[in-house]
Amino acid sequence: MVAPYSPQLAQETVRFLRELIRLDTSNPPGNEIIAAEYIASVLHAEGIEPIVIETVPRRGNVIARIRGDGSAAPLLLYSHTDVVPVEREKWSVDPFGGELRDGFVYGRGALDMKGIVAMQLAVFIAVAREVAAGQLSLARDLILAATADEEADTNQGIGVLIQRNPELLQAEYALSEFGGHASWVGRQVLYPIQTAEKGNIWMRLIAVGRPGHASLPHEDNPVVVLARALDRLTRFHLPAKLSPTTRALINVLAEALGGAQGVALRAWAEMEALRDIPLRRLVNDPLLAAELHAATHTTIVPTGLRAGYKVNVIPSTAEAVLDCRTVPNTSVEETLAAIRAALSDLPGLQVEVDSVGEALEFPFNTPLFHAMCQVLRRHDPHAIPTPYMLAGGTDAKHVSRLGTICYGFSPLRFEQGENFFDLVHGHDERVAVSALSWGVQVLYELVREFCAKP
Repeated sequence: MVAPYSPQLAQETVRFLRELIRLDTSNPPGNEIIAAEYIASVLHAEGIEPIVIETVPRRGNVIARIRGDGSAAPLLLYSHTDVVPVEREKWSVDPFGGELRDGFVYGRGALDMKGIVAMQLAVFIAVAREVAAGQLSLARDLILAATADEEADTNQGIGVLIQRNPELLQAEYALSEFGGHASWVGRQVLYPIQTAEKGNIWMRLIAVGRPGHASLPHEDNPVVVLARALDRLTRFHLPAKLSPTTRALINVLAEALGGAQGVALRAWAEMEALRDIPLRRLVNDPLLAAELHAATHTTIVPTGLRAGYKVNVIPSTAEAVLDCRTVPNTSVEETLAAIRAALSDLPGLQVEVDSVGEALEFPFNTPLFHAMCQVLRRHDPHAIPTPYMLAGGTDAKHVSRLGTICYGFSPLRFEQGENFFDLVHGHDERVAVSALSWGVQVLYELVREFCAKP
């Protein structure tokens, strides 16, 4: 069943990506209808009849399906076509030019996630061609969905589709961002496959005090109280909590690190009495230590401030925006209780929750997970696949409501020293053509083999 290498697959992926980048779908406002219509036109040219749905005006979504014989449940490839805004003056190229330079495709969304949209589109078309030619028979339906509004999280995309038209997206398994990309630990190359993601509690911390003339300072200044509260929260840590995904990841990392670091990391995971030791003291790589801390702890980060309206007036309120990311099996109530307890001696503080997203974790002892590991090792004999937890969130929070097992698997081959997340949402976002070419072949073989009739 292993498919031969196809140069056409890589060439089409690069072409699709460059054309998608040239469609400005910055969110806000999104305007993803232009991307949905482009993808629909590509599919129409292949004799495939997609469905284009505007969940709200100009927020376009496109869905297509290749029918199997129904002996196995469908596989869904889903992605989002919106991108975060850019600061054009800080780019060395046109962020919406889709420029190909020095072996890289540049542009907003090259990694997050129009590169993945292009890979999924190329794979879907390649499978459709084989089915149409009678060269491949599918046991599973293969569904492709490219949807709106993931970056702003105002639920005007796939969440609405699942609520209104769940039958279009119902699947046993689903693949999307982020996972399957090479990540170097020492001399070992790990391929984290996303099997979990943290939840979020977005909230505001409000200090209420006594207004007055700034020439007469007093202790009940809400700006001062808020500053003290934020300083305390940056030093406050909730206890570590290890999920099955994180335990599996730590075991793989301990083996890859070896030596004293590996022994220390494994002991930290196994002995609760050691969990107060900061991971940065056990792991020499600061970035890896930070990622492990995020995977094992609920984190609280201030991301916005607002106070005052005139330089000589002490305001009556001061407000901070907090981004809280929760590990699985952590309730909103226990998190808020811990925050309030940490700030209990500071007067006039209120916590107001704006939105909540549930943390997710999926089993990784499944046929699809094992198939992902197998195809990664086929293309990189040194590959060490591992489950991992994304510190952020994805549209899996919507898709999982259908009972679907969602994995982040968008394989890319990076060289040692390259960091995927350094470029996501960054200036001069780009992806190597070699990384795309490698990844789309891996994804194609996985999808083809997993969906094919035995």
